[in-house]
Amino acid sequence: MINPIVKGSELSLEIESLAFGGKGVARKNNFVVFVKNTLPGQKVRVLVYKKHKGYAEARPLEILRDSPHVVDSLCRHFPVCGGCSTQNLDYKEQVNQKKKQVEDLYIRQAGIDNFTVNKVIAADKQYNYRNKMEFSFSNRRWILEGEKEVPESEFALGLHIPRRYDKILDINECYIQEKICNNILNLVRTEALNNNLKPYDNKTNNGYLRYLVLRYGYNTGELMVNMVTSYENTKLLKPIIKALLNQFPDITSIVNNINTRRADIAYGESEIILHGAPAIREKLGDITFEISANSFFQTNTEQAEKLFQVVQDNAGLTGKEIVFDLFCGTGSISLFLARYAKKIYGFDVIKSAIEDATRNAVINGIGNTKFQKVNLDTYFKKGRNLDDYPTPDLLILDPPRSGIHKNLVKSLPKFGSRRIVYVSCNPTTQARDIIQLIHWGWKLQSMTLVDMFPHTPHIETVSLLTK
Repeated sequence: MINPIVKGSELSLEIESLAFGGKGVARKNNFVVFVKNTLPGQKVRVLVYKKHKGYAEARPLEILRDSPHVVDSLCRHFPVCGGCSTQNLDYKEQVNQKKKQVEDLYIRQAGIDNFTVNKVIAADKQYNYRNKMEFSFSNRRWILEGEKEVPESEFALGLHIPRRYDKILDINECYIQEKICNNILNLVRTEALNNNLKPYDNKTNNGYLRYLVLRYGYNTGELMVNMVTSYENTKLLKPIIKALLNQFPDITSIVNNINTRRADIAYGESEIILHGAPAIREKLGDITFEISANSFFQTNTEQAEKLFQVVQDNAGLTGKEIVFDLFCGTGSISLFLARYAKKIYGFDVIKSAIEDATRNAVINGIGNTKFQKVNLDTYFKKGRNLDDYPTPDLLILDPPRSGIHKNLVKSLPKFGSRRIVYVSCNPTTQARDIIQLIHWGWKLQSMTLVDMFPHTPHIETVSLLTK
């Protein structure tokens, strides 16, 4: 039978579940259709806008029957913003869908029959949980449907419209960041407009203001405001700084990162401290971390503590073990585990992260960690450089979304470890890597899902593998 689905066709579909990434999954004559902006349990009329060999993509035209899991969204910017793609889905069902996605992925991709996620750790706090947010300045404000052009249409401070690098939605209140940060966001916008400060134009490379990055220490109350500009001129920032300190005198740090490059990134080649300290402090358990403007740190403090506890539980440390923390970042996992191990070696390619990790070890009086800047894609290739270290009893893997480079994956059997704890923010690449580890003799013992980012499609998992 020839499948009748073609580009441009309209279909009536039942949304069965959510795929990894957040699109609804439906089937027509056993042909899979992914439908954006839909929820499990909905019946929708859709328009197919792309047809591929094995599936189609569609967008909803009309909700014929709503989902039993639908709830009212809290945010006025939903769903245009795109930052919270499932805010209108009951939170319990959000977590349930993420669990199903991981299980389906491992059964289908990894070929593990009857695979189940052993434990799910939901977030107690579904709003105001992010300790870091990046907002973009732009001279191309996204005009909402039905909204007339306004005088400030050439100024926006907010978040990117999905799939539009050039358009920014002006944001007044983001419910997933700390409440005080919304007040700072609006004050910075007001002062920038009042003082005629020009937002950066990523097409012409003109303009001054590029990003506003806010960091908040949930367990310390410390706060950093990072103004990212396209060139150095701190005089232009004085009215903003004055207004911030008048209204929020307890701000710990105000810094100015200067990014002169066209690269669309919220950190620069240089940094100027405008007020207070160069970093803020945050605590995970009883470990204190100094976090500078460009440091990586888990963006959900409360869930990060639970995540690291899962890592500790899976590590099975007795105090006698040598641990390699690959992709250690600022050393958060290494320092969290240090008291339970004999020695921990942390490796990462980012120089500033290694410097932060080393400094945080000193701050906490931890002497059994050593951090080293290396390119993990090549450093241990074919087992080289391993003779410079004792044989690790445990490997901690916490790679970026792209997963582990093939050179490092091939080298893992040469480390001699019989235990691996693999932390992942992308179950697709994690499954790809675990398939290889299973082939080389490791067994996937358990999988824990920790929901770090409520109302978003992002998934964090911790797997335990033993030889």
